[in-house]
Amino acid sequence: MAISERDIEHIFERLRSGVVPERGLEAFAVGIDKQRTEIHRQFQLAANSEGVFKFLRGGYGCGKTFMSRLAILDAQSQGFATSFVVVSDNDLHFYKFDDVYRKVVQELGTSSCPRGALSDIIDRWIARVEDALIAGGADENSDEFDTLVQQRIEEELASLTGGKAPEDMARVLRAIFTFKQKGEIAEASALLSWLSGSENVAATAKKAAGIKGDIASRDALDYLHGILEIVKAAGYKGLVIVIDEVETVLRMRHDSRGKSLNGIRQICDAADRYRGLLWIYTGTPEFFDTKRGVAGLEPLHDRIQFLTLGGFANPRQPQLELKPFDARRLKEVALKLREIFPTANRTGIVNKVTSEFIERLVTKVTAGFKGDVGVVPRQFLRQFVNILDLASENDEFDPMSAEGFEPTDLNEVELLIREGRTYFDEEPADIQGYAAVEF
Repeated sequence: MAISERDIEHIFERLRSGVVPERGLEAFAVGIDKQRTEIHRQFQLAANSEGVFKFLRGGYGCGKTFMSRLAILDAQSQGFATSFVVVSDNDLHFYKFDDVYRKVVQELGTSSCPRGALSDIIDRWIARVEDALIAGGADENSDEFDTLVQQRIEEELASLTGGKAPEDMARVLRAIFTFKQKGEIAEASALLSWLSGSENVAATAKKAAGIKGDIASRDALDYLHGILEIVKAAGYKGLVIVIDEVETVLRMRHDSRGKSLNGIRQICDAADRYRGLLWIYTGTPEFFDTKRGVAGLEPLHDRIQFLTLGGFANPRQPQLELKPFDARRLKEVALKLREIFPTANRTGIVNKVTSEFIERLVTKVTAGFKGDVGVVPRQFLRQFVNILDLASENDEFDPMSAEGFEPTDLNEVELLIREGRTYFDEEPADIQGYAAVEF
């Protein structure tokens, strides 16, 4: 596949830091064809006006973030708007739908605007509204044209959402259009921040739009419905939302954890009302299978439980399994990275960083984890890129004679795995499970 120099530089710079790149992932994606095919099937369902969800299931180091980042890129290339949200400790409570809404809208992206795309999406929608009015005979140079646009904005929003869009949403959209027409960009930006869920918008800006307060949890999903319909009216096939590292919920206190799991359950139960929206969650087996997690909330567990038969798992069920890395897959990734590595001396790199050396490096990197390849891709790739850099910059560098690898930047999870400990300890109260209450 063709890949730009800019994306190649991005890939290696991110891998040097031990994190998943945001672009160019297809260049070194291996061993995930079946999973990628299923995600693309979900895209087609969303494009056909289905409201759907999928849970990516895999242990630490299985490539869940890689797979979900690749899903974002694939979705954008197929004409979807997207949002990629990483769950952080005490940062996202799924029972607080205003939290969910704010994170999703602030991370909106498209193929032309990778992040912060709400303003661009609204502009594209309004441009289509204007074009439709002109096609219907309206004079764009008349003094009444802007008033017609405002009226049509409100009418379309009501029509697209079945009359369920909050009144304040329509007011803010009209005001944003008016401010932009007047060239008052700061005022328009303030209202865009409000529409993105910000709670730090000045009262003067809200007063100018005729609104009070902020977007509340009880209304947030109605606002999300409005954003979804605007996304489609702007010309996109739909919206793909990734919620990465949802197992972070397991670190919450018992009561917050139970309510967050209930929130996820409510989002799944309401999925079919949001036509063209695909939710993708990523989580570990501990999140799905323990009483501390999904298994402790029977209604959610029944809805998304993971089934196997004779050692086989159907990729079309709610949970899509990602297999751990093995030595062969790590070697294949390394060979792909070696192929695209930016260097003026490619022959020298190939002669130094041989297939035999790569196999040896896999063995070295996994040694500290008792040979468990599945938990070390981050460490392996970081070390491998470092070796490519050294081989490119130093003619006398010989990887085969370099000292053995000893990781020094293990994160909390990797340290626990190396010590043979579990990441999440069960709590006695978890055995009780969670009550499926409404919020």
